[in-house]
Amino acid sequence: MKFDKSLLRTVLFSLGVVAFVIGVYQTIVEKDLGKNYWIFMISLACWLPLNYWRQQEARQAKEAEVAQKVAALNKPAKKNKKRR
Repeated sequence: MKFDKSLLRTVLFSLGVVAFVIGVYQTIVEKDLGKNYWIFMISLACWLPLNYWRQQEARQAKEAEVAQKVAALNKPAKKNKKRR
């Protein structure tokens, strides 16, 4: 059985959003950001891996694109043969 990374991404994103909303609500109700700082850190801890994975995928896509361009440039040119 293969691990589904997209499910993990969905859960982390959802948990991050919920923690952020709860943090904002608690901060407004209690009027004290210091007490609710830990809730915002949970939200941040959920979003950090998502950003890291997104950057990693973008880097891999860029490397693949560069490799394709290099491969295209390294192909030998076709010689024009003249027919007689």
